[in-house]
Amino acid sequence: MTTVSPRLRDPDRQAPPTSPDPAAPPTPRGARTRVAVTALLLVAVCAVITVTLHQGDDHSAPGRLLGGYALAWTLFAAAVWTVRKVPARAATVLVLAGAAAVAVAGLTAQPRTSNDMYRYAWDGRVQAAGISPYAHPPAAPELAPLRDGWLFPARPACQGWGLTHTAEGLCVRINRPTVPTIYPPVAEGWFFAVHALSPPDSRHKPLQVGGAVLAFGTTLALLAVLRRRGDPQRAPARAALWAWCPAVALEAVDNAHVDALGVLFVVLALGAASAGTRRGALLGAAIAVKLLPVLVLPGALSGQRSPTRVLRVVAAAVAAVALTYLPYVVASGAGVLGYLPGYLHEEGYEPGHVRRFALLRLLLPDAAAGVAAALLLTLTALYVWWRGDPDRPWRGALLVTGTALILISPSYPWYSLLVVALVAMDGRWEWLAVTLAGTALYVGGRLLPGFPLQAWAYGSAATVIAAGAWLRSGGARRILRRPSDRR
Repeated sequence: MTTVSPRLRDPDRQAPPTSPDPAAPPTPRGARTRVAVTALLLVAVCAVITVTLHQGDDHSAPGRLLGGYALAWTLFAAAVWTVRKVPARAATVLVLAGAAAVAVAGLTAQPRTSNDMYRYAWDGRVQAAGISPYAHPPAAPELAPLRDGWLFPARPACQGWGLTHTAEGLCVRINRPTVPTIYPPVAEGWFFAVHALSPPDSRHKPLQVGGAVLAFGTTLALLAVLRRRGDPQRAPARAALWAWCPAVALEAVDNAHVDALGVLFVVLALGAASAGTRRGALLGAAIAVKLLPVLVLPGALSGQRSPTRVLRVVAAAVAAVALTYLPYVVASGAGVLGYLPGYLHEEGYEPGHVRRFALLRLLLPDAAAGVAAALLLTLTALYVWWRGDPDRPWRGALLVTGTALILISPSYPWYSLLVVALVAMDGRWEWLAVTLAGTALYVGGRLLPGFPLQAWAYGSAATVIAAGAWLRSGGARRILRRPSDRR
């Protein structure tokens, strides 16, 4: 018999309260008022996102971007709060309409804080020419016939946001133009598909539209999964945590990060009825988009003691990754790893590097921080696997993924798109602090040179998460009870 830890047990399963239900459906007049207020808040969210994206980029206007982000997040929180008591049918309409509107807001400007999209466009073009994206770096002379004035502008000074130049003087929008691509095969398949469906000279817009489609598709998947769990009243409000989140508009749509494709696969994987081949295959597809979804595996195996079930999930995931890599292995051999080893070295995931594990470095020597992070993450994963709730695998997945980002403390907010989707599935809003920490660090670092922003940002996120866990455990209610009630 599976034992479920009280920590991971869903609070929705508790006995019903004896007092009147505060979430009871409002009167028709009250419902109309809440719908109107929520709609106005969504209009405000979209307007703020649109204005913010036209303020400039993270180099020229980091302060204005941060101010706009802060206002958008505040309005987003208010909208999610008000939609909780809107009747389910009206709330679903609001969630879908708001998801579309937020995505459109993200489409109103070119990328503002990341130039990863330009590598996506290049990889799609290279594949359309019948060449493996892992075979040559963008600056290689073998690919010179594929260059155009958009990705390789003829600018003698080569100055401006997103532009760089090689030692040979080649001006290019693509980051790291002298190394092969880093992206796994399902991501490369997405880049090729977008390129194949794009009109000529459409530049960045097709990838942004693709990001909007993925973001909206994830909203639909969340609604479907959350309804199947038997809680249709809460499903729209939970889905809104993804659908209306400013991070989705900024990172999945405006910057068009391919992480959104992996997020969709993860939602579908965890929404599968049971831990089996389907869940494993979908999770493998997510891993073959970006490696980060491998952190979801312990959650996908929550409470599974049967070796057969565990093997089915793991084997299906491994098979999916292997099969997607196979065509590229045939074309490029060992080169399919691309720049991944160099990227891990460059980004500081080796022991002793000072750019990662910010919170642990406050307590431990640099050389020990990475080891301690690996140990803590392993223990968390084992706990989730052994004691997690098999009916809600997203809960354990959120714990492992969020813990990993807190420990590693990356400066890239798009990494936490996965956390946003898991928050939507589980409802534990406090984990959104991880996304805010990454955004503050990525955009605000230029404003506070020399300030230990990394430790402060992720330390604040960890504090918010701990406070949220304490509130959910009933700590606040115990303190606020009258003395007579404590006897």
